[in-house]
Amino acid sequence: MVSRSYSNLLELASGGGGGGGEPLPSLGRRRVPRVVTASGIVPGLDASDDDDDDADAASAASDHSSHAPLERVIIVANQLPVRAARRPGGAGWDFAWDEDSLLLQVKDSLRAHHGRGDVEFVYVGGLRDDVPPAEHDQVAHELLEGFRCVPTFLPADLRSRFYHGFCKQQLWPLFHYMLPLSPELGGRFDRLLWQAYVSVNKIFADKILEVISPDEDFVWVHDYHLMVLPTFLRKRFNRVKLGFFLHSPFPSSEIFKTLPVREELLRSLLNADLIGFHTFDYARHFLSCCSRMLGLKYESQRGYIALEYYGRTVTIKILPVGVHLEQLQSVLNLPETAVKVAELLKQFNHQNRMLLLGVDDMDIFKGISLKLLAFEQLLMQHPEWRGRVVLVQIANPARGKGKDVKEVQEESDAMVKRINDAFGQPDYQPVILIDKPLQFYERMAYYVVAECCLVTAVRDGMNLIPYEYIIARQGNEMIDRILGLGPSSRKKSMLVVSEFIGCSPSLSGAIRVNPWNIDSVADAMDSALEMPEGEKVLRHEKHHRYVSTHDVGYWANSFLQDLERTCLDHNRRRCWGIGFGLKFRVVALDPNFKKLAVEHLVSAYRRTTKRIILLDYDGTLMPQTSFGKSPTSKTIDMLRRDAEWETCVPVIDCSWKQIAEPVMKTYTETTDGSTIEDKETAIVWSYEDADPDFGSCQAKELHDHLESVLSNEPVSVKAGLNHVEVKPQGVSKGLVAKRILSTMQERGDLPDFILCVGDDRSDEDMFEVIMVAAARGPSSLHPEAEVFACTVGRKPSKAKYYLDDPADIERLIQGLANVSDDQAYAATADTIPRFLSRSGSQDHRPVQPCCAVHTGRVVGASMIFHPIPLPKDHVVDEAFCSPAANDGEQQQWSGVEVVVALADPHGNGTVGASKPYPCDRTGPRVLIVASCR
Repeated sequence: MVSRSYSNLLELASGGGGGGGEPLPSLGRRRVPRVVTASGIVPGLDASDDDDDDADAASAASDHSSHAPLERVIIVANQLPVRAARRPGGAGWDFAWDEDSLLLQVKDSLRAHHGRGDVEFVYVGGLRDDVPPAEHDQVAHELLEGFRCVPTFLPADLRSRFYHGFCKQQLWPLFHYMLPLSPELGGRFDRLLWQAYVSVNKIFADKILEVISPDEDFVWVHDYHLMVLPTFLRKRFNRVKLGFFLHSPFPSSEIFKTLPVREELLRSLLNADLIGFHTFDYARHFLSCCSRMLGLKYESQRGYIALEYYGRTVTIKILPVGVHLEQLQSVLNLPETAVKVAELLKQFNHQNRMLLLGVDDMDIFKGISLKLLAFEQLLMQHPEWRGRVVLVQIANPARGKGKDVKEVQEESDAMVKRINDAFGQPDYQPVILIDKPLQFYERMAYYVVAECCLVTAVRDGMNLIPYEYIIARQGNEMIDRILGLGPSSRKKSMLVVSEFIGCSPSLSGAIRVNPWNIDSVADAMDSALEMPEGEKVLRHEKHHRYVSTHDVGYWANSFLQDLERTCLDHNRRRCWGIGFGLKFRVVALDPNFKKLAVEHLVSAYRRTTKRIILLDYDGTLMPQTSFGKSPTSKTIDMLRRDAEWETCVPVIDCSWKQIAEPVMKTYTETTDGSTIEDKETAIVWSYEDADPDFGSCQAKELHDHLESVLSNEPVSVKAGLNHVEVKPQGVSKGLVAKRILSTMQERGDLPDFILCVGDDRSDEDMFEVIMVAAARGPSSLHPEAEVFACTVGRKPSKAKYYLDDPADIERLIQGLANVSDDQAYAATADTIPRFLSRSGSQDHRPVQPCCAVHTGRVVGASMIFHPIPLPKDHVVDEAFCSPAANDGEQQQWSGVEVVVALADPHGNGTVGASKPYPCDRTGPRVLIVASCR
């Protein structure tokens, strides 16, 4: 059920609605969405109330409006940063901020230290408690008024299928590298759970739509619970300013590709403008999935990793989250913390015992059992530590539930008991397992007294425990007095961290371990305990410099800055949506880039006489995915309507191929899926069907190899999209286009029609030459020249037009061919009656039927013919021919037209010196015209 609190956007704008007739609380400097700012639509909205808002709305409505400063951020997450509790007697609810929530820490830290004091934050998310439907309106009103929170109320069964079902049973295990090889190992894919996941994301989108002002607001979506939310928002507002940050690991492509809805999730994430990850590994896995499953390529743009997705630039952000320094320091200053520190010192240090500390959630990925095994190994291999070292393991309650959580708890309890039984003494307990919730100040006290912190998770998105430990060990004056440290004392700390957690790359002074290697972890514990004090100090200082400067505010500010930068050109592009369901995406193109209208092109072609047509082949006349690369007879026939083909390039020495081809064959043998294409003047090594990563690596190596062996040859080696090409130096499509234009210019034949069509990077040079010539005007082209530079596919290009695929190109060429047919027929139509009136001559001879149309003139004893079809409705019953030129005779006729109309379209024949043309048409509609002089 969706709350009625703000379901009516008009009520929100006018201040009406809500329970009991009370006006709804204002969301600060609220801007009414542009779709309802027109006069007379919103009741009670006086245009004179806020002239600045009107000016802003008018500016936003312009496609060329400047970027507005960030003023409001809508933060969306599965749970709101508030805690709810029933009032005594069940009469209403009490709400309080959740100080441990990262979402709240983002707001507090940004406002305090990063110049974002004027930014308004609105939260959209769910509550941990079930609120009866009858109380939805009141609760929503209170949360919005007091906390700027918009709750999403989910039915209990839907929330269970969404969170405990799809999120925790399917996404969470898969993202942590657990494949559902059996029902016990992760959940098998369940279509009903997936539908619940999509439904909840749609509910979240509806809630955002109630409060968003799409031209001004920024939306920041958090974590894997809401991975399809970007699609719903982008579908509603094509230019929404949208960022997404994934707080969990992103698995490798081999793992992710097992998910049946992999493409839907990838495309949904790509509907965001900025996608954030904690580490490069996670980002690399995501980019690999986009490359292997969607065929997308990424590149570095001035230090930023970016994907081009249907004309939109999707930026990848890599930055681990930090801790909230002010919160940690305030907890350290609490009297309760000092009391707890003194208590722990008395318990451990006064007995000359060193404390190893582990703080983990009780789930299968935190590696608690592996840590216990390693500690057991330490005590077995190093008896000197028995009685001197204590491992305190704080086990926080698991966030999920299920059989695996219970098994982890039972296994941990059994191992603790075994270790304590084996190595315990009357006054010594080697392992202390704390499996009850602790207050935050208590946890900070344990950090203060711990000699070393152990984090041995087998897979974790980030894990801030090491950061908290470092801040706690830095302490303050009160803590220093309890520890007996002087003002000049240098602090120390030691960390043993798993290689598989997100914070590991940023902690270069920690001892990194493979948690599965029990011996290695035991040795790391021993090294941490025995390390010299001076080295501990240096490692701690290095870590503290990083953690204190890269706090949660730094992380959030950096993300929002990049989001602003990424969204700068939103209003500079034309956008429209394509696709259905979760495959929806937005195409964003330059305002001057539009689809080529065939009717407009044909009309221009009909009006002009001096034409240049430049056509690419692969990907333009022939689809890239086509197995057969030879042109079809239909394509050849269309291109031969006007004239015979000529080879304009002089014969080139290609002896260098004998050097290049053996090298390419070597790489073809070692790169499965690669091929060699030997062209007339070039040779191409393609890895389109190979593994994209391995193929790209091999292409770079091949490029260097070829440049080395061909250094003394007059050739160039070029790397393109999925291929490496060797061709003669100075040969490019741009150069050919330039030579054609200059040749016609020298002859005084300035072209009045240019059509240039291509599909890839090599064609961009050709487009550039054509567009430069068009810009120069009469010096290069006819004053009224029509220029059409067209690329295949909607993508950024120097061309001003696009067509969707080679099938569109074929229809375009067919249209031009039909114009040529009509013009050829019109040129001879007025002579046909005059010829037919002479049909009484006794010197008529029958002509063999022929399915081509020929126009030409007799020159001496030869005839030049060009095939042109007649209109389909041209039907003649019989065919005769006037006396035609014989070999060796010179005809002196003048003004006599020879016309032959054929009734039978099913034969092959010759006329004069022409060659036979096969019959591939139906219906008697062929005419032969020869002008004799």
